[in-house]
Amino acid sequence: MTLRLLSVVAFALIATAANAQVPGLDALLPPGDGAASGRIIQIVALLTVLSLAPGLLIMVTSFTRFVVALSFLRSGLGLQSTPANLFLISLSLFMTFYVMAPTFDRAWNEGIRPLTENRISETEAFTRVAEPFREFMLSHVRPKDLQTFSEMASANFPKMEENGKVDLRIVIPAFMISELRRGFEIGFLIALPFLVIDMIVATLVMSMGMMMMPPTVISLPFKILFFLLIDGWNLLIGGLVRSYF
Repeated sequence: MTLRLLSVVAFALIATAANAQVPGLDALLPPGDGAASGRIIQIVALLTVLSLAPGLLIMVTSFTRFVVALSFLRSGLGLQSTPANLFLISLSLFMTFYVMAPTFDRAWNEGIRPLTENRISETEAFTRVAEPFREFMLSHVRPKDLQTFSEMASANFPKMEENGKVDLRIVIPAFMISELRRGFEIGFLIALPFLVIDMIVATLVMSMGMMMMPPTVISLPFKILFFLLIDGWNLLIGGLVRSYF
């Protein structure tokens, strides 16, 4: 009984000491001061940007063209799960980092590093970080797509910013549409030779009277052999990377 009473008293003393050390809510959020609430808004905005990072990577980089072309390659070969999605996405990511390295370096040196060193504000840092990506997208966007989105946006918000540059709300969707178009063009060139092999094999199978034999079962080894003989991985990856230079 005495031991239990001592434990209760000790716990009460510890709780009292802890309450004395922890500041109250009034100290954290003083009346009339919006600094704490502004910091909370910044944290929420940072978490939002981090959650949207994969989407931002797809929207403003070369990732879309790479992943679309590699998907067409797998479909043209007739393989359902080889190479696996993890491998295709990882390869597309590393190719994206290779192509976008100058853009990433410029965004880091001109925007992010000065911000971490408290030499510029968040607004100026965003402008400096966005500028290299804007120039990259403008150098690879189709003029027709850019004009289409500019005309559609004219009724909702100004086409140009105050400094005379095209708004990101116009550049990003136009760039994405352009990348999808080029990805499908490359995919057509990739799938065409495999389609020819499928047609030849199907004609031979039908002429031999093998009605019950799926032509894809016979054409698959020939397509893989054809892709290896022409050194397809080197040609495809090299062509995709060189399409940005």
